[in-house]
Amino acid sequence: MKLQLVKLDEIYKNHLNDMMDEWYGSGEVIVPYAIKRFDYHDFHNYINHMDNKEEENGFVPYTTYFCLDADRNIFVGAVNIRHYLNDSLLLNGGHIGDGVRPSERRKGIATKMIGLALKECKKIGLDRVLMVCDKKNVGSAKSIIKNGGILENEITVDGIVEQRFWIKIQ
Repeated sequence: MKLQLVKLDEIYKNHLNDMMDEWYGSGEVIVPYAIKRFDYHDFHNYINHMDNKEEENGFVPYTTYFCLDADRNIFVGAVNIRHYLNDSLLLNGGHIGDGVRPSERRKGIATKMIGLALKECKKIGLDRVLMVCDKKNVGSAKSIIKNGGILENEITVDGIVEQRFWIKIQ
């Protein structure tokens, strides 16, 4: 499996539709939030909101990538990289939000995708990043730890125990 992070482009419209149709059809929570914030059926509006260059409406600058399995030519997930943290993201959210589409889970994709996201974080000047996951999401925690995540603490947000991990970028 050859994974790469790509910016959304017209050539990936069908890839996006396939992944998002599956995700919405599963009824599961879609993560990262950035990929469900706007209606993907309105492709041109959607693509224009995948990056945020400056802070606005409580959102820090961010960049969204889709994870392409080049061997199979499908999107297997997405990552949203926040360029810095505000108080809310420092508590619960972190620098990287990532998600793997339901049919592609438990294949090591999240671990590889986080590794690719860390390289993008380094390019924007980050030397360490915060990643947060629900304590019940053991697979997510394992993917973070495999990428060097060190558990700082656990907090409860809206009744859910969240784990906060810091990763030093090499």
